[in-house]
Amino acid sequence: MGYPTLKIHVYADGANKDEMLKRNKEGFIKGFTTNPTLMNKAGLRDYEAFARSVLTEIKQFPISFEVFSDEFPEMEKQALKIGSWGPNVNIKIPITNTRGESSIPLIRKLLDQQLKLNITAILTEDQFKGIKEILTPADDVIISIFAGRIADTGTNPIPIMTKAVLDFKKLPKVKILWASPREVLNIYQAENCGCHIITATDDLISKLSLFGKSHKEYSLETVRMFYNDAKKAGFTL
Repeated sequence: MGYPTLKIHVYADGANKDEMLKRNKEGFIKGFTTNPTLMNKAGLRDYEAFARSVLTEIKQFPISFEVFSDEFPEMEKQALKIGSWGPNVNIKIPITNTRGESSIPLIRKLLDQQLKLNITAILTEDQFKGIKEILTPADDVIISIFAGRIADTGTNPIPIMTKAVLDFKKLPKVKILWASPREVLNIYQAENCGCHIITATDDLISKLSLFGKSHKEYSLETVRMFYNDAKKAGFTL
């Protein structure tokens, strides 16, 4: 089985260069994202070296790299530097700093310098409404709404994702991104909401190949897995 045909663009989310290059060659993925947390978990210590290394080989798809300062003047400097790394780079700007201060003034300032942004860590309607108020049709922006984290709180993210798609419909360069999916089903849900992009970890991308698989066959494979693993473990009763 291969990957399903989707309207939504699936972006690989991670910080493993080998996985990124593998997905890049496959041709199914339409972009890439990473963040400081993923890079730290991957054991990376030289942010720029990693980014530049990836960008030497991935040139045809957008890649988002995030600023990591907590102060807006330094965020601006980092954004300008990241944006200079290549024409396919989107600069990730968190919607606030750690003190809850809005980054919207900085976002407008960076957009005025023709930078391509990915506004990240959005979880509320007020946050994306605030962004909409300062955008123009010329602004190239990804709006990353963390639907998975919204769902973690027991709230259905589909209404807010659907509303975001409708609210930004008249801004042609704005793309709504469903961030932090927890299961493959979220990819189909995001597409049904009209989202333009969804990020997915490598394991979720692999599971997309299960599209259309017989549930009866999958059940039998599961039973065989339990049986074989019990034998390998040498269990007795």
